[in-house]
Amino acid sequence: MPGRLFLTRPGAEVAEAFGSDWPEGQGPRANIAPGQQVVVWDGAALRLMRWGMIPVGRVNARGRPVMETIVNARSETVFAKSAFENTRRGVVPCDGWYEWTGKARRKQPWRIAPKDGSLLGFAAIWDVWTAPNGAELAQVATVTCAPNGDVAPIHHRMGVILAPHEWPLWCGGNTSEAQALCHPWPDGRLEVAHAEGVDWSGA
Repeated sequence: MPGRLFLTRPGAEVAEAFGSDWPEGQGPRANIAPGQQVVVWDGAALRLMRWGMIPVGRVNARGRPVMETIVNARSETVFAKSAFENTRRGVVPCDGWYEWTGKARRKQPWRIAPKDGSLLGFAAIWDVWTAPNGAELAQVATVTCAPNGDVAPIHHRMGVILAPHEWPLWCGGNTSEAQALCHPWPDGRLEVAHAEGVDWSGA
């Protein structure tokens, strides 16, 4: 959807891929959960943002306040919903993500990653929330679409994965150009396996 992310390759390698400096103090992370900071490319630089958009001041189509924190935004509605007005677009780099199947207490975690080991870039939206005390918090939500054939057996959604040459277009293109990028990753490129040896208590 993605449920959690992992980014364990050296930061210098990610920085080189995006042509940007790597955020200071960020090391390999095998378990990145919503509510934590993630590295995001905002179209110009890699920076840290909170994964999950605080909905203060956001309203839905009926004018009612949006109460839940927005972790994932559906690509089918992200360009039309009033809750996403005035957001900007970015890319969340990662090596892969986790999903779960099964019922509570017996859930099976799955690790999804490119078969060729390449760096992934998830489409995302972001903005800056200003707290009552004036403090500013950059916050991000990943954008999702229908699953491809690799992911469909374990989940009904997946993140929109962008090819490296699509990163600038997603961040700086017009709405029509960005919408055209919101489709499942081609079948056969992802490996889905049981997630083993992950410390789920924190990043």
